[in-house]
Amino acid sequence: MGVLVLITTDGVRQFTAEELALLQGLADQAVQAITNARLFEETRRRLKLVQALRNIDLAIAGSFDLRLTFSVALDEITAQLGMDAAAILLFNPHTVILEYAAWRGFRTGAIQHLHLRLGEGYAGRAALERRTIHIPCLPEAERDSVQAPLLADEGFITYYAVPLIAKGQIQGVLEVCHRSPVDPDGEWLQFLETLAGQAAIATDNVALLDQLERSHLELILAYDATIEGWARALDLRDKETEGHSRRVTEMTLRLARALGMKEEELVHVRRGALLHDIGKAGVPDSILLKPGPLTPEEWEIMRRHPRYAYEMLSPIAYLRLALDIPYCHHEKWDGTGYPRGLKGEQIPLAARIFAVVDVWDALSSDRPYRPAWLPEKMRAYLKEEAGRHFDPRVVEVFLKILEEEGRRI
Repeated sequence: MGVLVLITTDGVRQFTAEELALLQGLADQAVQAITNARLFEETRRRLKLVQALRNIDLAIAGSFDLRLTFSVALDEITAQLGMDAAAILLFNPHTVILEYAAWRGFRTGAIQHLHLRLGEGYAGRAALERRTIHIPCLPEAERDSVQAPLLADEGFITYYAVPLIAKGQIQGVLEVCHRSPVDPDGEWLQFLETLAGQAAIATDNVALLDQLERSHLELILAYDATIEGWARALDLRDKETEGHSRRVTEMTLRLARALGMKEEELVHVRRGALLHDIGKAGVPDSILLKPGPLTPEEWEIMRRHPRYAYEMLSPIAYLRLALDIPYCHHEKWDGTGYPRGLKGEQIPLAARIFAVVDVWDALSSDRPYRPAWLPEKMRAYLKEEAGRHFDPRVVEVFLKILEEEGRRI
């Protein structure tokens, strides 16, 4: 622990028993004070290490942004380990390449251009061999490593590369470097490996999230492709003009945006517009394709198709929010529509929007029983039916959009 030394300047003297006892008591107190001070410093140092781990844990738990997590991790690594520089390389299993993803303390930007194959360079060896690589004196190490010139230019002396392993898979490598010799103890090395473990967990979490998002996107695309296929099949069966469902869907989305519907709502508007007549799949061909006028009994069957749409789509969870258009686009502003006789704003906004677009597209197309209407006649019809068939506000915005596009109305 140490020695308590007393020096006299007035010649040799003999200490009494009482003086020796006092000195022994002072020495014991000094020992206790030194021990307490060391314990305090050790406790404070350990608390800093625990806080560093806590900070990285919070970054991992609070964000799936690897840049943010790595930024926090590298700050803590360089500060708590007392190293001049640190870097994280990520492993791409498809190219079998390690690429620098984040770094601290490097004087040049050359690091960002260095790519390492598995087994190449010190970091590549750490990943391939799944063990920590320690170079205590870089100037004396082999010079054939592809990393040697960069590390020499940086003036590094001490180098560590720790593999990032999560669930048995290599995620990357953590490098720490210092520009003077380092003689770490076992606790220092353990802390370094603990930090590497946290970085590996963060990397694995983000990889899992990316995979989940890709799978989700692929599933959505598959769903939407199926819906578009249904829409084309309905157009063909009902002998609609080519592209009817696509046209009314695109215009419905534009009108919905102009009326302030949110982007997350437009996903369901699009699906509902594409499937607006899905209920006609339940109407017999003898009625749906009848060339002449329908009898009252046949009209009663035809008017059931919105209810058929509801029965078909409501059990499908991802289409439930898209039901407004297939179920309600034949409702009228004045309450005389079907199937439920909804009135005014009882009718969902998406259905009110689609009703205007659908009628406009139908009137502008040639049909076996009539030619397409002239733009002036269609405009007059929409204005005439505003407040009866259509929501007046929707008609107003729709006509304004067409005017702004320079279309003749």
